[in-house]
Amino acid sequence: MTSEYSAHHLQVLEGLEAVRKRPGMYIGSNGSPGLMHCLWEIIDNSVDEAVQGNGEQIDIVLHDDGSVEVQDRGRGVPVDVEPRTGLTGVEVVYTKLHAGGKFGGGSYAASGGLHGVGASVVNALSERLDVEVDRDGKTYAMSFHRGEPGIFADGGDPRPDAPFTPFEKGSELRVVGKVRKGVTGTRVRYWADRQIFTKDAAFQMPELETRVRQTAFLVPGLGLTVRDEREENVNETSYRFDGGISEFVEYLSPDAPVTDTWRLQGSGNFRETVPVLQADGSMRATEVERECAVDIALRWGTGYETTTRSFVNIISTPKGGTHQQGFDQELLKVLRKEVAANARRLKAGTDKLEKDDVLAGLTAVLTVTLPEPQFEGQTKEVLGTPAVKQIVAKVVGQELGARFSSSKRDDKNQANQLLDKVVAEMKARVSARAHKETQRRKNALESSSLPVKLVDCRSNDVEHSELFLVEGDSALGTAKDARNSEFQALLPLRGKILNVQRASVSDMLSNVECAAIIQSVGAGSGRTFDITQARYGKIILMSDADVDGAHIRTLLLTLFFRYMRPLVDAGRVYAAVPPLHRVIIMNPGSKPNETVYTYSEKELHALLTKLTKAGRRWQEPVQRYKGLGEMDAEQLATTTMEKGGRLLRRVRLQDVEEANRVFELLMGNDVAPRREFIIDSADRLSRESIDA
Repeated sequence: MTSEYSAHHLQVLEGLEAVRKRPGMYIGSNGSPGLMHCLWEIIDNSVDEAVQGNGEQIDIVLHDDGSVEVQDRGRGVPVDVEPRTGLTGVEVVYTKLHAGGKFGGGSYAASGGLHGVGASVVNALSERLDVEVDRDGKTYAMSFHRGEPGIFADGGDPRPDAPFTPFEKGSELRVVGKVRKGVTGTRVRYWADRQIFTKDAAFQMPELETRVRQTAFLVPGLGLTVRDEREENVNETSYRFDGGISEFVEYLSPDAPVTDTWRLQGSGNFRETVPVLQADGSMRATEVERECAVDIALRWGTGYETTTRSFVNIISTPKGGTHQQGFDQELLKVLRKEVAANARRLKAGTDKLEKDDVLAGLTAVLTVTLPEPQFEGQTKEVLGTPAVKQIVAKVVGQELGARFSSSKRDDKNQANQLLDKVVAEMKARVSARAHKETQRRKNALESSSLPVKLVDCRSNDVEHSELFLVEGDSALGTAKDARNSEFQALLPLRGKILNVQRASVSDMLSNVECAAIIQSVGAGSGRTFDITQARYGKIILMSDADVDGAHIRTLLLTLFFRYMRPLVDAGRVYAAVPPLHRVIIMNPGSKPNETVYTYSEKELHALLTKLTKAGRRWQEPVQRYKGLGEMDAEQLATTTMEKGGRLLRRVRLQDVEEANRVFELLMGNDVAPRREFIIDSADRLSRESIDA
């Protein structure tokens, strides 16, 4: 290594050198998955031809010498000279990155090959690759050694270690035979380069058969044959399915049917701006109109497993993408609408369907076909074209809606059975959740993991339960009588909790008050905090309406901010607002007096001024609450705890961050900023405002 770094240290990788230097960028890995991906690239080129109606048979042979051969009956790779490069079409396709007939030139309406790197990448990563093309009554041939065209001196017995002579002045596309008129096709045989792939990388026959079978389902009428000659007993399997993806769904379905296999088909148009190659070789941004065809087969069964497969132009997208998002979104929307329309018959209650309720027992195959789809990466595992989401959603909404509104008896019966199933799944989920909550509370109590001083509530419904953190044991007795014991729990705090801003994690956990709060909430702390395990829907800080109460509230907020922040993010932490004053307004005669509570000195003076102007009297002195303990149970319930009359302030994240900043300033380890704050703020303090 040297500290010198200048332009002569830079490298420019030309042509296929980049592929050999960084193969993982193009095929994912240099193990068995990458080896199989190379084979998919060659097979997909043949499948693209078949999809366009060129050829009805593809043969794949795994030879005993480690090579693999793919033969199709398509139009054959072009053999004439490409004018811009001066090379034959065969050499362009197999040696030039980002070159091919699938960039919108009209040769393919839609294809799996999109980037023009598939065949050239396989060539670059092969020790030897032979191409034979049947066109125009002749058989043309060309061979490559690690991506470089030339001649192997193999004497008719092709092998990768045969002497190789690269072309020097110009490449030659040899004519090696004749074929009958009208016979076309391409044969590709290659030996993977063991300098690139790991020693244990091998073609996986089960994976190959699965992929070929899948392709046969997706292209009705296409025959595919796989022949494995690597063992003594040659194994040959053929696939051909005329039923398409409906037959694919039947093959994938693991259980008895609730519905027949439904077919949802449609299309939609969208516009996008893409660079288009001009006649002079330049690229120009052009707005083009695209058509996206959607074809979905789906069936619900009696089981619980979900089996979905999604494809774009016959290419599997195992990680989904915009087409899968549109399908899932609209499926849930349609079924929610149907359940709501039949809620009385289904006894669905107020609970809403969730995605898992709808997907239980579903087997679906989703295919979309469109020109030049945008994938995330060369391996094409995720579709990224945004417009496809709405098109798929529209087709699902219209076609599935038509099924539910159909007047046919069979359709009605199946639709009703499906609604019964998804509602049953929803009810089972809700019941399971309630049981889980019950067990959680029961186990927590039985194991004595909850603080002794926690006064728990009876309800198992986490969403509607509340935990009040009450300042002082003196207020606990009043709060017990004031609370609704069905859903309100109380945890008294003795004095001020530890300043967790300055304390270590171990000190925080060993602190009795902090530990009691964490145990009561029941969701852990710090990195292990799991909000789904929280035992209460609301955490309410109920402290006195004085300086000490504000200090305690700040200490508590610091604890939640540092160790239970997801509760704050979710808006589940609140501050109670107890009143400061009680004003009893006297009414003349036998009419009962009125009681009014005010929450600040300003509000009190405004009320008294208003009463004076109206000529009304009030009891003197006006009661000033110095703490929660001064209220009786009825007053505390009416003003602070009952849902109908209380006032709660939801603590937002920005509030906590500001409180944390101020607390760090006033109580943190750094003394200098605190001294500056006190000096700068001294003129804002008047002697009269000191409560002493």
